[in-house]
Amino acid sequence: MNTKPTFLGHVGAVAGAAVSVRQSPGVASGIAIIGGKSYRIGQVGSFVRIPQGYHDLYGIVAEVGANATPEAIREPRDRGERWMTVQLVGEIVGSSFERGISQYPSVNDEVHLVTEEDLAHVYGTTDGGQVVIGRLANTENIPVRIDLNKLVTRHSAVLGSTGAGKSTAVASLLRSIAVGHADEDGGTFPSARILLLDIHGEYTRALKSVSAVFRVNPSEDEHPLHIPFWALNPMDLLSFLMGRLDDRPLSQVLDRILAQKTKRAESPAIAGADSRCITAISPIPFSLKQLWFELINPEVKTWADQQRTTPAVIDLGDAECLRLPKYQPPGAGSSAPFLNQQGVLGIRRQLDQMRSRLLDRQYDFLLHPGPWEPNLDGIIEKDIPDLLATWLGHEKSITILDLSGIPSVVLVQLIGAILNIVYEGLFWGRAKSEGGIRRPVLIVMEEAHRYLGRENDNPASNMVQRIVKEGRKFGIGAMIISQRPSEVDETILSQCGTFIALRLSNAADRSKVQAALPDSLAGVIDSLPVLRTGEAIITGEAARLPIRCRITLPAEENRPNSEDPEVAQNWQQQRIKESYDRVAASWRSQNPCWASLRPVRKRLSEKEIEQMEREPVSSSTILSVGYDQSSETLEIEFKNGIYQYYNVPSAVHQQFMESSSKGQFLHFNIKNAYPCSRV
Repeated sequence: MNTKPTFLGHVGAVAGAAVSVRQSPGVASGIAIIGGKSYRIGQVGSFVRIPQGYHDLYGIVAEVGANATPEAIREPRDRGERWMTVQLVGEIVGSSFERGISQYPSVNDEVHLVTEEDLAHVYGTTDGGQVVIGRLANTENIPVRIDLNKLVTRHSAVLGSTGAGKSTAVASLLRSIAVGHADEDGGTFPSARILLLDIHGEYTRALKSVSAVFRVNPSEDEHPLHIPFWALNPMDLLSFLMGRLDDRPLSQVLDRILAQKTKRAESPAIAGADSRCITAISPIPFSLKQLWFELINPEVKTWADQQRTTPAVIDLGDAECLRLPKYQPPGAGSSAPFLNQQGVLGIRRQLDQMRSRLLDRQYDFLLHPGPWEPNLDGIIEKDIPDLLATWLGHEKSITILDLSGIPSVVLVQLIGAILNIVYEGLFWGRAKSEGGIRRPVLIVMEEAHRYLGRENDNPASNMVQRIVKEGRKFGIGAMIISQRPSEVDETILSQCGTFIALRLSNAADRSKVQAALPDSLAGVIDSLPVLRTGEAIITGEAARLPIRCRITLPAEENRPNSEDPEVAQNWQQQRIKESYDRVAASWRSQNPCWASLRPVRKRLSEKEIEQMEREPVSSSTILSVGYDQSSETLEIEFKNGIYQYYNVPSAVHQQFMESSSKGQFLHFNIKNAYPCSRV
């Protein structure tokens, strides 16, 4: 009888990589104590070791119980035996672990429980290119590292139901790449380049210290988000500006765009642009205002004479101000003025919609993109190189494009435009030092099911399909984040080589993850509905083995703004007396942090500042808080200075002091909501 404490049983049958193991009668089920540490025996998803002379085979327990009994010996006399089905996944030769197996075990080979020392050989590698993401769920002192090369080049997907911890897992992973873990031996990557498309504005607080944030309505330490309209596909741009166009007027409009781009490329010359090879989709600037003016003029024009040589003009209009030209109304019957018949496309309604879009302030980031907006001659202050340098050439490792302030009607087109700009730039510049091969980029796409659906044929979906199919060769990787993987296009998910699957309750969603694993590991996927928050099963090319991992939680101030509201606690507190004016104003401005233009009161005097008694608070970023009720001044001492917020109601101060997270309450309810100054 084997007396080794790790002994579980013997191999009973081998069918390819699936091994049936007969547990030893002397091995009690439950928990084994080995070296002062407890191990659970026969748990689905746990590891076993099968010694093979100079090297060991490793496998995952995929099934236990009656169904794990080999069919050939399922007889009444064998019902007392206990069996496990083990899926072989790798081996250790010498001291290095390798996925796959070079030989199969034989019947009656011993099978042993895997201890922490064994797992350290598998997961404890500190080879270059490894990044720490968390710790083994059942062995907290073993860090889990994933291969950064495979994570980026082979693409990945982070999947999980709402509240499972996706945003926190992504924030933890990206922060690990950017700065590493202070208590781990993982590598650091100072030249990392990550582009995060943040649909709901969740990641700004979590990653602000390691990222440059671009937003439609930026705060003091953020950058304005500009997406030049002339970098979009003109078909998508015209669909947004004018709605549906018939073939004839559409071709005429595209011809005018091409003419503007060709003229702009000739003088002054643009590096790399050949006017003989330019098409309507070439990223050459042109003026939308001039295009609108050239199209609207024939639609409203009248003539004073029947030969149509003298315009019946009242006001020539102004393209720069989008002022309509005015002509005398046409006469009745055959009397003057006469209607224009040259260059008329019959698109007056569409042009009126285009003018409304151009005048709508909520689309300024696209249609009036700051220094990237062309004048009437197509001349711009900044060009594509400046845009790429702004997004990807700064000193931080992460770029966050906060798309939360973008109207949904144009969101999909903008995501497609962003991806097209980044992909084309890094693809054609792949041989340069800032190109995709010399400095790869990881594009992280939050809420992917919104624009990568199975039935979606849109610019975003088309660009992501191109990235996941071709991006590997050019250093452009994709990370898809979704709470409904069953709604994401199958072509895109099938190209993801690594899955980080958090809790998934829906059977259709689980099947997407299961399709990436061998059939014999279905038992591992069956545990997805019962995973704890922040716990994940990591499978695929970036993981050394399919593993159940406890994602490392960032510090409280570095977590995304995606936590569930504290319903009971908030309902127990005193209600803040406030009208719905600011609610409506935030809606109209498309900015949840809208602050009214109320008068800013003067700073407190030195005597008043000295009399302000601050109370120490428990917070990672805030040291103390003071409040002067007579002037409604809230004074907050941070680690880097003291700030005063004015016109703060006493009820807000009370809630602030009673909140469990001072930093979170400050971000959502005080910062950007009240005027402030530094003391």
